[in-house]
Amino acid sequence: MIDLYTAATPNGHKASIMLEELGVPYTVHHVNLALGQQKTPEYLKINPNGRIPTIVDRDNGDFAVFESGAILIYLAEKYGRFLPADVKGRSEAIQWLMFQMGGIGPMQGQANVFFRYWHEKYQPAIDRYQNETRRLYMVLEKRLEDRDYLCGEYGIADIANFTWVNIHSWSGVSIDGLPNLQAWRDRIRARPAVQRGLAVPDDRVEAKVMVETAQYILQR
Repeated sequence: MIDLYTAATPNGHKASIMLEELGVPYTVHHVNLALGQQKTPEYLKINPNGRIPTIVDRDNGDFAVFESGAILIYLAEKYGRFLPADVKGRSEAIQWLMFQMGGIGPMQGQANVFFRYWHEKYQPAIDRYQNETRRLYMVLEKRLEDRDYLCGEYGIADIANFTWVNIHSWSGVSIDGLPNLQAWRDRIRARPAVQRGLAVPDDRVEAKVMVETAQYILQR
């Protein structure tokens, strides 16, 4: 059994989508970011960085894994799915996972901050982060020219990048003129497991999502 500590953010949805794709049992613990539950002493014991998501594998000695990319790799290796076993294929998938972790996530996160939440409009910052996010989208567009998924078959690199591209409009970043990226996003959106994963945690309402997303991004 897996315990998932999460909130309705792109990084949180990486873990819930992966668990839904695997079809393994898991229990959701909604971490209310607006109330600072990610900073409580109890939570910091399993995630010293005070962020979401975190999983605790009850079948592996209550082993805790934090950082969304590390969670994807752990689950892929534990269950033998969504990550190639050969050295070259595995490296390729992890490269595109790190592309999201080190590029799209930080850049689009800052676009969210300055476009949506900053106390005043600072256009140079908005332009910088939106433009850089769009540039990274164009890298994905090129990669997807001759393939349905980033590394041949659907896997953890797709899950990681999708959760951020999926909220492009919230960041004020267009995907117009990127047909490969649009088709890839729609292809992943259509997967039943992805739709279920995007609904986790399932007790939220739209207003709560907006508040928690704002709180999360401002703490990154």
